[in-house]
Amino acid sequence: MSVVDTADSRAASAPGGGTDDNRGGPAGTRGSRLSPLERTGTGTRVVIGVALALALLWTLVPLVWMLLSSFKPSEAINSADPQWLFDPTLRHYTGLFTGGNELLPYLWHSVAAAGGSAVLSVILGALAGYGLARSGMRGKRHLSFWIISTRMAPIAAVVLPLFLMFRQVGLIDTVPGLILAYLTFNLPFAIWLLNAFFADVPQALEESARVEGCTNWQAFRYVVLPLTKSGLVTTFVLCLVFAWNDYAFALVFSGPHSQTLPIAASQLVTQSGIDWGQLCAIGTFVVVPMMLAGLAVRRWLVTGLTLGAVTGE
Repeated sequence: MSVVDTADSRAASAPGGGTDDNRGGPAGTRGSRLSPLERTGTGTRVVIGVALALALLWTLVPLVWMLLSSFKPSEAINSADPQWLFDPTLRHYTGLFTGGNELLPYLWHSVAAAGGSAVLSVILGALAGYGLARSGMRGKRHLSFWIISTRMAPIAAVVLPLFLMFRQVGLIDTVPGLILAYLTFNLPFAIWLLNAFFADVPQALEESARVEGCTNWQAFRYVVLPLTKSGLVTTFVLCLVFAWNDYAFALVFSGPHSQTLPIAASQLVTQSGIDWGQLCAIGTFVVVPMMLAGLAVRRWLVTGLTLGAVTGE
C-alpha cells in the first residue's frame, strides 16, 4: 500500500529516524558504532562466552545423542559402554511405518491439531489483540493481564471442566476437540503478544489510510497487518511449538482416533521394557520439524520477541 511506503519514507527522512549510524551521539565517531558487547570488558566477554558455551552444550548434547541413538543398532544402544563408532541402520525408522502400530496416523493428528490450533490462535488473537490495542476502555491493562493470567493456570485446574464439556458435545477423541483444547492455552498467549505489536503501530497510519478512502477493515488488513508481520509469524511459530509438544492435554482428550506423536512415544514404554531405538526415532520426528520451523523464521522470531520485550508487555 502506498500509505505504508509513504510512512516508511517519512520515518527514514525524519530527524533521528535514519540509520543506526546516526543514533547515539555525533555521526562518524567510533564510539557511536560500538555494539554493547564491544563496550564490555574482556573479563565480562569471557564470562558471557563460557555461559553461552555451557548453554549450547546443555541444549545440543541430548539432541545429538538422541539423533545418533536413532541410527544405532539395538545392541549398541543397550551396551553399558557408550559407543561412538557403529554401523548406522534405518531399522528403527522403518519399524515405525511397517510395524503393527504405524506412525503416520499419529503424525497426521499432530500436524492437524497443532497447525489448526496455531492458525486459529493467530486469527482470533489478531482480532482480539487489535481491539484491545485500539480500545479506549478503562482498565484494559488489567484486562490484558487477566487474559495472560489464564495461560498461567495449572492444567489440573482446567482439565476436568473441559473434559466434561467436551464429552457432552462429543469432542473427546476427535481432532477438532484437540484443536479447541490447545486453543485454551494458545489463544491467551496470542492475544497478549499481538496486543503489544498492534499498540506499537502509530494510529496516524490508519487515519491516513481512512482519509484515502479505506474502510476500518481495509486499514487493518492492508496497513496494520503488514507492519506486524514479525509478530504474526512469531505468534504462529510459538503456538505451533506449544501445541506440537503438548502431552498432558493429548493424554486426556485424545483416543485411538486422534492420538498424537507424544502419545505414540509414551506407548513405547511398557512393562516388558523400553524400545530405545524407536523412542529416539519418534523423538527425532517430534524435535526436528520444530527446529527447522524456528530456523526458517528466526529473523522474524528474534525481531518479534525483542519488540515484545522493548514494549514491556
